[in-house]
Parts: sequence; structure tokens; C-alpha cells
Amino acid sequence: MKKPIPNNNEKSLDRNDFIVSKTDLKGRIIYCNKIFIELAGYDEKELLGAPHNIVRHPDMPKVVFKLLWDRLKKKQEIFAYVKNLSKDGGYYWVFANVTATLDEKGNVRDYHSVRRKPSDKAMKVIPSLYKELLDAEKRGGVEASYKKLNEILNKKGLSYDQFVLGLQQ
Repeated sequence: MKKPIPNNNEKSLDRNDFIVSKTDLKGRIIYCNKIFIELAGYDEKELLGAPHNIVRHPDMPKVVFKLLWDRLKKKQEIFAYVKNLSKDGGYYWVFANVTATLDEKGNVRDYHSVRRKPSDKAMKVIPSLYKELLDAEKRGGVEASYKKLNEILNKKGLSYDQFVLGLQQ
């Protein structure tokens, strides 16, 4: 499936909306709720079995997904702000909580993501931060972006979680 060409058509969630999806261990969508289907603009049939990155916007720095997968491999949850790309080229921002679902033996069964509307406070900070991280990434890869993120967090005296969760309050 060809990736859509991004445009400036912003969509947004209502305060009470929750986007829910599950993926298998390879990141393929195995469940998605109605709000996800509507915002993404795909038919459910197009989404089920597709890689979750079908909605990845090119404005997203890869370092955010590196952090996500690093955490998930350790069976830890992660919170992140994500700009998603709709089938029509529009976009929407979410505040995501992603966790590994474990079976009775403690093995990862699948991944579960619940997303909601990001705070206004976060949207005053995250887009410019991601642009800065993406610029670093273009110059020196994910490592440069990771280094830049850590420099920013160190200047603020905050961990990644403190920073991200603090913006949502």
C-alpha cells in the first residue's frame, strides 16, 4: 500500500475519546477500535494485519519509536506523543500509552496501545521538540537524535517519563 502524501489537514480527538489498538509481536494490527478507524481513514479490513506504522507520520523522529521498542522489550510501559498520518494525508496528534500484554507465564502475547488527546501544554512544546530531534536525526541518525533528547532532558533536570507526563498534566 502506498503511503499517503502529508497535508496540513489536522484532525483531533475529543477530550473523552480513546483510541485503542493491539498489535502482534511484529507490530501488525490485530485489533483497532472505531475511533482509530475513523481518524486513520482506512477501512478496518485495510488496518487488520497491516503494520501499525501504516499511520506513522514522516514528522515523527525515529528516536521516539526506538524508546518505545526499547521499553516494550523490557516489558515496560511507555508514554509518548505521536503525530499520526491519515489515509487522506491529514494528521492527528495523540498521547499514547503502550504496554506489553503478558500471558500467564510472563511472556509477551501482544502490545496494547491506548491513545487520547494530548494536552494544549504538550502541543506548545512537542511539535518544535520533534522538529529539533528530526533535524538532529537527519544530520547524524537516531543516535544523534537520542543524544539531543538526553541533552534537553538533562538541562531540564527531568527523566523522559517526568517530562512527558508533566506535559500532559
